[in-house]
Amino acid sequence: MDLTLPQLRAVVAVHDAGGFTAAAAVLRTAQPSLSRTVADVERLLGARLFERTTRRLEPTPVGEAVVAAARRALDGVAAELRHVERVLDGRAGTVRIATLPSLAAILLPGVVSAFRRERSAVRPEISDALADEVTDRVRSGRADLAVTVVHGRAPDDLAVTPVATDRFCALLPAGHPLAGRASLRWADLDGADFVDFDPTTSIRQHVDRALAEAGSRPGRGVAARNIAAVAGLVAAGLGVTAVPGLVVPLTAFAGPVAVPLTDPVVRRRIALVVPRGRRPVPAAAAFAALLTGSGPRPALPGHAAWTAPVSDPFTTPPAPGP
Repeated sequence: MDLTLPQLRAVVAVHDAGGFTAAAAVLRTAQPSLSRTVADVERLLGARLFERTTRRLEPTPVGEAVVAAARRALDGVAAELRHVERVLDGRAGTVRIATLPSLAAILLPGVVSAFRRERSAVRPEISDALADEVTDRVRSGRADLAVTVVHGRAPDDLAVTPVATDRFCALLPAGHPLAGRASLRWADLDGADFVDFDPTTSIRQHVDRALAEAGSRPGRGVAARNIAAVAGLVAAGLGVTAVPGLVVPLTAFAGPVAVPLTDPVVRRRIALVVPRGRRPVPAAAAFAALLTGSGPRPALPGHAAWTAPVSDPFTTPPAPGP
């Protein structure tokens, strides 16, 4: 059997009103039209739904079953439509965020917590990956937005809105001769054993440029891809390294010492990235507004800072090159 929503509403209305005339007034339709609709339902089912008594229509046993089923179906449709309304205005749904591991662990948790307090029915889904993978996910639509590190000028197909910056620090074993300094130059790392990040990481790209600019040539024999692995190697005395400020808290378990680096001062530019010309779903737009807007944002650890807020992250011009 294939009954329509108007037919189900008609059957319930006649049952609740106790007659066709009163039900037609409730539904704001003509009584003959309502009568035909109920007759069509009876014809489809091959059974009478109502019997007339001296005062009103009374449902037959089949009618009682049909009315109960129709009421459940209509309540279910109404509930689903209410959910759709919440999705359309950003009060429900899912926000898929692609980001780097250090940003997922340090930058985003406070923002996600604030977002959940405002929109408890929205579920943020955070996936962490390397920088190229993060960008690919937002381009392909597997993520609604990305929070990542940007280098140089933004690609023409992506809208990039600055969110935060963090400064590079030397990471040294406790007790290292340079660990007591207030700051270090990149040139001070010349000749030191150096623990590298894997070349595929965004950290490595910044470090390579800074060392080249400073003319510093540390001994580069050990490398790892994982932040924890690099921290452990440094803490074991196998070398020093350089990490951005939002990575420093992730190394605390190993007990290394972080010292700000100068000459040059190197900062990562962290940005919200979305496909240019494609406005995300309302819940994702609300998350982006919280991340980039003028409202209070959670405190960041040392060597990191939020950038100036913007009014609309989806109309921001391409970020300039360094």
